[in-house]
Amino acid sequence: MDEELPDGVVFKDHNFSSDLLRQLNGLRQSKILTDVSICSGAWEVPCHRNVLASSSPYFKAMFCSHFRESREAKVQLHGIDATTLEHVITYAYTGEVHISAANVLPLMEAAAMLQYPRMFEACSSYLQSQLTPGNCLGLVRLAEILNCESLRKKAREVALTCFPEVAASADLKELCAMELRGYLGDDGLCGEEEAVFEALMAWVKHDLKARWQHMQELLQQVRLQYIHPAFFHHFVASDALLQSSPACQAILERASKQILSVYSPSAQDCDLLGHIPPRSSYQDFLLLLGGRKDSQQTTRDVLLYSARTGQWQSLAKLPTRLYKASAITLHRSVYVLGGMVVSEGKSLISSSVYIFSLKLNQWRLGQPMLAARYSHRSATHRNFIFSIGGTGEGQELLCSMERYDSIRDVWESMANMPVAVLNPAVAVKDQRLYLFGGEDIMQNPVRLIQVYHISRNTWFKMETRMIKNVCAPAVVLGERIVIVGGYTRRILAYDPRSNKFVKCADMKDRRMHHGATVMGNKLYVTGGRRLTTDCNIEDSASFDCYDPETDTWTSQGQLPHRLFDHACLTLQCIPHTASLT
Repeated sequence: MDEELPDGVVFKDHNFSSDLLRQLNGLRQSKILTDVSICSGAWEVPCHRNVLASSSPYFKAMFCSHFRESREAKVQLHGIDATTLEHVITYAYTGEVHISAANVLPLMEAAAMLQYPRMFEACSSYLQSQLTPGNCLGLVRLAEILNCESLRKKAREVALTCFPEVAASADLKELCAMELRGYLGDDGLCGEEEAVFEALMAWVKHDLKARWQHMQELLQQVRLQYIHPAFFHHFVASDALLQSSPACQAILERASKQILSVYSPSAQDCDLLGHIPPRSSYQDFLLLLGGRKDSQQTTRDVLLYSARTGQWQSLAKLPTRLYKASAITLHRSVYVLGGMVVSEGKSLISSSVYIFSLKLNQWRLGQPMLAARYSHRSATHRNFIFSIGGTGEGQELLCSMERYDSIRDVWESMANMPVAVLNPAVAVKDQRLYLFGGEDIMQNPVRLIQVYHISRNTWFKMETRMIKNVCAPAVVLGERIVIVGGYTRRILAYDPRSNKFVKCADMKDRRMHHGATVMGNKLYVTGGRRLTTDCNIEDSASFDCYDPETDTWTSQGQLPHRLFDHACLTLQCIPHTASLT
């Protein structure tokens, strides 16, 4: 569009520049008015000095200074082959260049040398579009040589997000110790710590004589405390190569105290391990399993919720319909224990254990419990699962407790609880397992706190008037145990150290048979049954969040359907490996 002025208009021909370039390129191709030949070996390309000087700071310095090239009829460019030179000159005259897998590297090197930044970035963009786990490490190195930050950043991102595939490539074994340390120590690495450890050992063994000296510093980049205890026990702690190094052996001994021991590590051990958090690539997901759906029969549904996306996703269904089973997460897997199986009009109390891998989206059978039970409670500590109380095969109230050792894959009987109760709130904090309230065989509330000392295998009980919860979950939130409802709107936070309760903001409704879990230092409560103002019981699809910092509740919307007597868990995983992005 023309620009109007008080005394006329300014005419703007937007095609003039491109037309001029086309004309100049035509003159070059016809060798008209050309005053210099750019050469690669015996290959010569006639050009115009003024066009090249206008297109590149490199040529401007060459032709507009007192260098001898400013006077010579032929200028030899070393390090650029004839085909690449033809592409570069064509780009200088037309602004166009054909980039392919065959020519992208010499073009990029030429663009860097001759100072054509837009061609350089175009080559970088092309290489970024071709990135794979198999070539990303090589392209990181290329980007560093060419000082191309955009390519280096993208290639490194692929190396980190696809680390299990990258670890299997030959390129990883060719990294120097400093490069490997940079990857293994990166907080954004997307890989199970078991895979990180295996990559390290494969790298060391590729050239053991030369790389032995780096083993200690690289082992410190593996977050050993997040390795599955069974894997640590069988493959890490017993590795002959690591055991032959006193420094590595000391690292393993400290990690072993934290991973395998029932006892808490000393403060000194914790300091030595550095309180390292899981890698940032891990995310917390909320998982709902089973329960009663829309007031109908027990469901096999498994639903996953991402707080980042606000989306629900259906996963592989439970292998069978289980009424009032219990569920926990351990080592990033889900364990579903016991329950009542109803099939063809018959009820069977189960001792079965089903284990779910989110990474594989598959269920498998685990080692069965010693006793069949339902309406029981479960909790975890370190590599142990505790299955507590419930109702047995003869409909009797159980006071027994058993413990599963995930390293040895065995169940063993532990000390009985002092008072058999149904539907207590259960949580583990500071080496102790707490049972709050519940009901007796006559369905009367039990005003007790029963405490199990894990390392001593002993119980004691405390009477309290504060407790009157039934069918309520408990969660550990910070330094306190929070009891969430249970035929009441009341939320109580218990401090085990002071043995005192603090009342938190009430829920909107009187709730029971609901689920609760903690994600990101906030409490999430799902579904359940609520008591209305006219004393009717309604099934709920509510989904609420409690923030302890502000002592307030907010709604997160609705569950996909009404649900109660379900398991509500937090499961930590890497979205990339679980296809949860």
